[in-house]
Amino acid sequence: MSSQKIGVIGSGLIGRSFTMLFVSAGYKVVVFDIEQSQLEAAKKDIWKQLVALESQGLLRGKLTKEQQFENITTTSDLKECILGSFFIQECVPEILELKRKVWREVDSLIDAQTIMSSSTSALLPSAISEGLKHKNRFIVSHPTNPPFYAPATEVVPASWTDPDVTERTFALLKEVGQVPVLIKKEVDGFVLNRIQYAIMGECYRLIRDGVVSPQDCDLIMSQGLGVRYAFMGPFETAYLNAEGMYSYRDRYADMILGIQQSFGPPERMDGPTLDLIQEDIAKVAGPVEDIGTRRQWRDKRLIALAKLKRDMDKSE
Repeated sequence: MSSQKIGVIGSGLIGRSFTMLFVSAGYKVVVFDIEQSQLEAAKKDIWKQLVALESQGLLRGKLTKEQQFENITTTSDLKECILGSFFIQECVPEILELKRKVWREVDSLIDAQTIMSSSTSALLPSAISEGLKHKNRFIVSHPTNPPFYAPATEVVPASWTDPDVTERTFALLKEVGQVPVLIKKEVDGFVLNRIQYAIMGECYRLIRDGVVSPQDCDLIMSQGLGVRYAFMGPFETAYLNAEGMYSYRDRYADMILGIQQSFGPPERMDGPTLDLIQEDIAKVAGPVEDIGTRRQWRDKRLIALAKLKRDMDKSE
């Protein structure tokens, strides 16, 4: 267990989750945000989540919730967040120029060994870090949302990232209970979002063409594909649905190719189709004004699933 310092830039949902992950392993975390009210709200929310996790038996690490919470400090002074931190996790909005601005400021404060990590979900690490003095210390650690309940984290180095940055980032993420996945080369959207957007794109076209309603489309995922994807990916699913991948190819390759060739081109989500999706999903998820209630509903189920997976893995 470590008492080293980690800096977290941004106290929104992702910043809060990373903070919880790091303190679970004993790290001292200093969270920076320009808005003091945002920092206060973040600490209140983190405490609430720690209490809930303890009650569910899912609190990570060996420290109590009180000990973990004591490891969190907040500041509106970027220098206070950065100095002495061996690892810096940036969680600001997905705006390239904003991220570049933040990292230019950080770059002027760090030493040659500090690791600079961004939580960006789609911006390429080379695009963010180009021009930085310490660009060789830059990497992307893109979590699944919400990170504490969905542990897969994409680790994306730039072509100039030092090998030890990737190794140490992997080690840190594993230490705090995440499941790091190496993305071997830069590609727009990395892997998680490319898969997610492919699904969303086809679902959108099916709704647009009147094949299925938005609610029923979501049911196909939540009560069908998503159930088995909670435990295995598409290729293991295929492997088990036949007698291995070669058998799956012999049975289904031509059919799959034919269906894939019928997919339409991508289009921007907007207009009457988006209106229909918004209206139909709101009937299930509730009005936007009460979205926090549905997020709690989601997180409660993700907590239960995480506990189930943990308990089953321990028993086998």
